[in-house]
Amino acid sequence: MHLIRSTDIALRVVMLLATDGGRLTVDQLADALDVPRHHMAKVVQRLQRHGFVATARGRTGGVGVPASTLDASVGAVVRALEGDGEVVDCDGPPCPLRGGCHLRSALRRAQLAFLAVLDDVTVRALVAEPAGPVLLDLVPHRPGGTS
Repeated sequence: MHLIRSTDIALRVVMLLATDGGRLTVDQLADALDVPRHHMAKVVQRLQRHGFVATARGRTGGVGVPASTLDASVGAVVRALEGDGEVVDCDGPPCPLRGGCHLRSALRRAQLAFLAVLDDVTVRALVAEPAGPVLLDLVPHRPGGTS
């Protein structure tokens, strides 16, 4: 399995925001994770649409994670962002082996197994020690930051 780049970034955003429940701006997230701002804004928008982050405008605004996100499974986040598509596209253009091929079902089972493992991991578990302090160090102004 291979996650698209925006899903990878989204998981990192959720982890970073979940470390202490604070808020960060899109610019701070982009700087901390070394991602272009416009790409980060799109990732945050997708996360917000699925309810994994909450945003607020204004001087005290930013992006944060609702408490419910801490108990969300990584599998749920990946499914929401990646969709239910199959690993291979046998229909476009139609594969001549479609009628008698066992590869499609084997890859689908592998994909389901991959997601099942991620279903056993919560966001809260991702930010547990020793990851939490490392994540906090990515943003210097946050409590625990070293710069």
